Parts: sequence; C-alpha cells; structure tokens
Amino acid sequence: MRPADREGTAAGIPAGDPVRVVQAAPGTPLSADGADAGRSASSEARTAPARGRRGAVLVAVAAFVLAADAVTKAIVVAHLRPDQPVHLLGNVFEFWLTRNPGAAFSVGTGETAVFTIIAFGVIVYIARTARKLYSTGWAIALGLLLGGAAGNLGDRIFRAPGLFRGDVVDWIGVVPRYYPIFNLADSAIVCGGILMVILAMRGYHLDGTRSGDEPRGEQYRGEQYRDRSAVQGTQAPAAPGPESAEPAAEPAASAESAEP
Repeated sequence: MRPADREGTAAGIPAGDPVRVVQAAPGTPLSADGADAGRSASSEARTAPARGRRGAVLVAVAAFVLAADAVTKAIVVAHLRPDQPVHLLGNVFEFWLTRNPGAAFSVGTGETAVFTIIAFGVIVYIARTARKLYSTGWAIALGLLLGGAAGNLGDRIFRAPGLFRGDVVDWIGVVPRYYPIFNLADSAIVCGGILMVILAMRGYHLDGTRSGDEPRGEQYRGEQYRDRSAVQGTQAPAAPGPESAEPAAEPAASAESAEP
C-alpha cells in the first residue's frame, strides 16, 4: 500500500504561516520595498537642507544687491545734479547723475514698458529655478541677476514719469565719453551673466552636478539597488512546509506502484 503523505509542519513553525522574510536587525525593513521607502525618506531629508542653504545664498545675494543699489541711488539723487558730474579720476572715472528710460547701459531707450515686462519675467524665472538649485556658484549668479533686475524694476515702477514707465537712475561713469553710464544694479546683472557663462563652460549645473559626473538620479537608483541587494542577502530561506515535503514522497510512491 502507498504510505500516507507527510502531515504537520516543521517544528517551531506555526501552521499556515511559512516564514518568508526575516528581519536582520531591529528597525530593518522586512522587504525591499520598505528599504526603498526608507531610502527615499532619508534622501529627501539630506537634500532638503542643502536646497535650503542654496536658496538662502541666492536670497542673501539678491537682498544685498537690491539694498546697495537703492541706497546709492537715493544718495546720488539727493546730492548730485545732472549737469554737474563729480570727477574722481579726471575724465576716466566720475559720478554723473543721468536718467535712463531704456535697459542696462542706456540700451533701448524708448522701450521702458517692454523692459519692465522682461524684468518681471526674469524675476519669476529665477524664483521658479530656485526650487531645484543645489549649486552655490549658480545661487550667487542668479542672486546677482535677481537683485539687479529688482533694483532697476523698482525705478521703473516708482520713479517719474509714471507707473511702469519710470526712468532708471544711472550714476557711475567709466570713460563716459565712450562707455555708457550705469549703476550698481547694471553691474550686478553683468557680473551675474559672466559668472553664469563661466559655470556653464566649466560644466557645472543647477543641481550641483558637473558634466561627466553621475547624475543624481543614477546615484539614487544605484543606492536603491545596493540597499535592495543588502536586504535580500539577509533573508533566510523559507522553512520546509507540507508543499515542499510532498515531492520527497513521490519516489517512494513510484517504487511502491512498480512492485508486482
């Protein structure tokens, strides 16, 4: 006769509850999915402070440029006359109060409203870009650009001849016979643009990576894969149950049926 199948479960294993995942240590996720979730949370915890620091640099640089530009313009308007330049180094360097209805360095006079709209667009773009900013160099460059654009925009909004049509106050003359008169906001815009070109040429990106380096996404996926492998490596094999024990009885059954 065919022997009865093996019944019951292995010692120490509750019936109907086969062990599939073993926790390696207290606090360790019980599955690879848990490891992925924990890894995602820790990654966000590390990157959020970094983004905050870069955003703080951008805001600090922009605030400094805006304050310096506003203070110097107020002093110039209060103490200088348009027809009386102050010569500091002959005709090479002087302070000369002028009103500019155009863009930086007296470019595009007569298009004040157009440049006002452009300044608004620049400010909105920088504000949106700051959310994915991880590079200190780019934070400084964008801060210079933001402060300069905000400084000249303030003149266009609040100064004569009218709202959004105001003339920008320029007062720095470097060889003014050949070079347009400008202000600190114009200087910040130019310096920020030059720094952006240098960063782009050297391969630095807004997210803090550099051309040729592994992108942040690839690094994160690689860390996920290593964490998944580590968790799977600590899992114990499933304990033998009724399903795994039954095939062992098949050879015996075959031998029994083969007997005459």
